[in-house]
Amino acid sequence: MRRLVREHQLAPDDLIQPLFVVHGTGVEREISSMPGVFQLSVDEVLDREVARVQALGIPAVLLFGIPASKDEIGSENFSEDGIVQRALRRLRAEFPDLLLLTDLCCCEYTSHGHCGVLQGEVVDNDATLDILGRAAVSHVAAGADVVAPSGMMDGMVAAIRSALDGAGHSDRAILSYAIKYASAFYGPFREAAESAPAFGDRRQYQMDPANLREGLLEASLDEDEGADLLMVKPAMAYLDVIRAVRERTHLPLVAYNVSGEYAMVKAAGRQGWLDERRVVLEILTGMRRAGADAIITYHAKEAAAWLSEDGRR
Repeated sequence: MRRLVREHQLAPDDLIQPLFVVHGTGVEREISSMPGVFQLSVDEVLDREVARVQALGIPAVLLFGIPASKDEIGSENFSEDGIVQRALRRLRAEFPDLLLLTDLCCCEYTSHGHCGVLQGEVVDNDATLDILGRAAVSHVAAGADVVAPSGMMDGMVAAIRSALDGAGHSDRAILSYAIKYASAFYGPFREAAESAPAFGDRRQYQMDPANLREGLLEASLDEDEGADLLMVKPAMAYLDVIRAVRERTHLPLVAYNVSGEYAMVKAAGRQGWLDERRVVLEILTGMRRAGADAIITYHAKEAAAWLSEDGRR
């Protein structure tokens, strides 16, 4: 009876697995603050991981690159031989049916760890737009289906859409990190992506956690600029924001179940303080109930396996 009248379903089809890609061979380096999540090299290691993802019925991966070297403008983000570009070419050939998403943010690639080009100690919004457009074209040329700008630069969606269309890639999609808060939940990610800022913080361009209406404005602007999908990040403390956006747009809506949310559950589960399986599925179901069509989550593989087991019972 409960299955018959259930109002919201969670399935592997709803999940996107993030992956951290590094240079080298045979690299499978676990991230200390994110047990079960690894930096992976672009060889059979990455292939094995993606094969597991696809076998579990997860339709998409989101790639983050850790470059060989960093500079002031994050050049490897738009290099033809960049780490994400190498991964894309390999995965596109090996897994033609997998949806490949890439994060466009500069923070992993810049020597200062900020999400754009600096003027002094301030991010130059407009100068950063050119970098994002170049990176988007480079990623799509290497095989990306969807590019995801996460820097919260004003006008980023319009700039990327113009760059993609101008390069003949009008059929590729933009998943905008439309509402990204200046959150304390990102700590473990900064270890995984080696992207902690060298000075200051990112409150210049990320949102105040106290604001909801500002987020609705940001989402509306990105939709008007041509975004194909919208995102709210983080998810657990912002379910009200997900619901509010859902009520105002017909675009697909993505929730990002971020690194700190993952790490908290993992730590408590390993201590035996909670039932990790039940908690993870409850959290992800809550995001779907709030209005998310898809969820980026580091729990994706485990959740997909658990959901498959439940479906066989």
